[in-house]
Amino acid sequence: MKYNFLVAPDFAPDRFGGWHMFNSLLQARSGLHLHLLMPASAQEEAEFIERGSVDLIYANPFDAAGLIRDKGFRAFARPVGKADEMVVATAAESPLQRLEDLKPGQRIALTDNHDVKLIGLRLLEAADLSEADLQWNLVGSHQAAARLTIKGEADAAFFLADIYHGLSRITRSQMKVLIESKIHVITHVLLAHPRIHDQIPQISAALTGIGLYGKDQEVLEALGLPKGFEIMDAEDAEFMVDLMDTLLD
Repeated sequence: MKYNFLVAPDFAPDRFGGWHMFNSLLQARSGLHLHLLMPASAQEEAEFIERGSVDLIYANPFDAAGLIRDKGFRAFARPVGKADEMVVATAAESPLQRLEDLKPGQRIALTDNHDVKLIGLRLLEAADLSEADLQWNLVGSHQAAARLTIKGEADAAFFLADIYHGLSRITRSQMKVLIESKIHVITHVLLAHPRIHDQIPQISAALTGIGLYGKDQEVLEALGLPKGFEIMDAEDAEFMVDLMDTLLD
């Protein structure tokens, strides 16, 4: 039987090949036929989910909370030592020097990544700014957000920290970081649809074993997850859902 494995589209472009390598290895270790789905956007990801065609998903924490609460998905694993942090950055030549320098009416470029925006809005509370105070420029990629900011068409941009630090050296030389979050406890997670809950032990055993053999480490490095994955229990999943709900309030 074939199972569809979807990876949320919020990783650096150079990780694309790593996910294909990982999927092949997970198939071999688990004995399951996993068909990799790599949506190009959050909208395409949502369409896959709404069609009910996703069995496994590597999801960002915001989407994971909704899938657990509303669709019965079960979180069972997460990357080791890889929290989801975010960066607020501006152009290197911008007069902005710190987050508190942002003013009402200024333009923020960002992708359709809900958890990054939620964390960013919490950080902006230090500047006494709310969502309604700013102009939001939604773009298709973090690279596009960087370009708009460098060109002065946005005053700042929100990024996943991993993706910001993975931008080209030339791009980063034209930008500066106003703030980087240090929350530590929010991560992407692996979730299983209710119809395959009985397969979770089999998948978990294969997943947590990746890193123990041969060239496994090359695959994990290609993902940007060098420490691999660990089991996530129901209590930790519930804590994460509660935390995302808190960020929404």
